Formats: sequence, C-alpha cells, structure tokens
Amino acid sequence: MKYASATGIFAALFLIFFCFLPWAYYPDLHQNFTGFYSEQNQYGKPGKTFIFLSVISIFFFLIPRIWAKRANQVVSVLIFAYALKSYFMYAACYLGICPVIKIGLIGMPVFSFIILLSSLMSETKLKT
Repeated sequence: MKYASATGIFAALFLIFFCFLPWAYYPDLHQNFTGFYSEQNQYGKPGKTFIFLSVISIFFFLIPRIWAKRANQVVSVLIFAYALKSYFMYAACYLGICPVIKIGLIGMPVFSFIILLSSLMSETKLKT
C-alpha cells in the first residue's frame, strides 16, 4: 500500500491525542478518567505507554529499511495488545456500577488497530 506509512504516522499522532481525551465517566466517583488520570492511580497511566510506543512507531515508519518495518510490526502489536487490555480495564463494570464510555476509549483501540494494519501493509523497496 502506497500511503501505509503516512496513515500509520497520522494514526499514531491521533492515538497520542486520544490519550488526553476522557475515556470513561464513573458515576459513583463523578469523575472522568483519561489515559493519564484514574482515581488514586488505580488503572495506572496507559497514556505514557501509548506515547512512548507511538513515538517509536513513528520513528520506524520513517525509516525505509526492512528491519525497521519488522520492528515496527512488533511495536504495533504491542500497541494494539495494550489498547485492548486498557479498553477492557476501563470499560469493565465493578460492584454493579458500569462506567459511561467516552470518545477517547473508542478512538484508542481504533487508532491502534490502524497502526497495526499500516505496519503490516507498509512496503519497502528491496535492492536486488
């Protein structure tokens, strides 16, 4: 795919942006949780991990070498797996109270999946 690297870079930037948006609203606490805030840091700060891995992914998208494309596939699988874990953690009900899912929690796995697809579809010209 011709524009897979550019699509992956934009998806990584959007993933970083979505870490700052509200992910879930917990009605019992009357608070919005984001990728950087949860009550008493119960869920950690997955936004830091997403930013770190997204910057590495952008770096690998920019390098036109086969080893960079393969390393980017590993990084993008890590991003997607961590996005699924974070989604299920933030969206899960506890003690009969279910959070209201916000736009950040929807965009986070979507853009991580786009990063994964872009890393699988990107091509590099091999010298023969």
